[in-house]
Amino acid sequence: MPNIIPPSRQALTEALDLSAEILRNLELSELPLGSIALKTSRLARLLNEFDVQKIMEFEAGGYPSPPTGVPPEVWRLGVIAGRKFEILDPKTNTSNPYIYIESISELEEQLHIAEASLAAARDPDVAISSANPSQYVWSRAGNFLERNTIRQSVTQATKRLASRRTLIYRYALRKHYELKFSGIADDVFRRVRGRVDGKIGQIIPDAVQRLSAIYENLRSENPENWSIAVHSCRRILEDLADALFPPTDQEPTVQIEGKPRRIKLGKDQYINRIIAFVQDRSSSGRFQDLVGSHLAFLGDRLDSVFQAAQKGTHKTIISREEADRYVVYTYLLVGDIISLQ
Repeated sequence: MPNIIPPSRQALTEALDLSAEILRNLELSELPLGSIALKTSRLARLLNEFDVQKIMEFEAGGYPSPPTGVPPEVWRLGVIAGRKFEILDPKTNTSNPYIYIESISELEEQLHIAEASLAAARDPDVAISSANPSQYVWSRAGNFLERNTIRQSVTQATKRLASRRTLIYRYALRKHYELKFSGIADDVFRRVRGRVDGKIGQIIPDAVQRLSAIYENLRSENPENWSIAVHSCRRILEDLADALFPPTDQEPTVQIEGKPRRIKLGKDQYINRIIAFVQDRSSSGRFQDLVGSHLAFLGDRLDSVFQAAQKGTHKTIISREEADRYVVYTYLLVGDIISLQ
């Protein structure tokens, strides 16, 4: 399955504003619900959520239903949208599934017609005739049955419209808070980048170019490039260790996850050398433990990816999501480490 391209920052900003606008339209009843559904379709398009985009188009314009029946894809989207219902077959005593296909505007029109019909079906103001009182009683019974049928239509249309409003509201509300949180996280990471980027180029001159190459590899659809991005993270940490704590034959005792351990500090032990640097520079035991444990975990994983790549298996050992995670871990750890320099 092809990877979905994430929305651009401009699209995310527009989507956040649009989600707030949709919520206001719904809460204040500023627009017809069908028009709001079309705006919600645009919101889904900005976020590359194509199922929701198509659902909202169908909500506004109706679900296609040719003479041969509802197509499978339309049925699937109708079920996702909560339009499925069942009717009991009295002959077989089994329930048969259906979806209602009317657009929001058609449901609103059905409700309007049913309400007008209910008003027209009120009992007439007729005096009871002593000569033939049964005639009026029969007329009332007829109007009662008619009103009962119309009330059922009103109730059904009202419930279906309420479910459409809830569908749109919940989606817009969920996306609004997701986008707000995403914006907060983006602001936080931007501040981290401001601190890290200014120093990392001074300590590791080649790191800026490596980070740029990592970004391009992560955008690729080729899994091999994702592994290359992870290998570049390993190289950045190796360069960082060489710059901060050059290789040595000493084997000091350091605290890793609260336990003393003798470690080697040779050329290949780049994670150990970074941990030793952190413990030399930081007076916070908690900071040392966190950075040390995270470095140990990340170093083990990066080394395993690297070793597997040497055996020619790098095409299948990592996903882009996993690669993204290691790149972010590496970047944040580098930021913590160079803050001590």
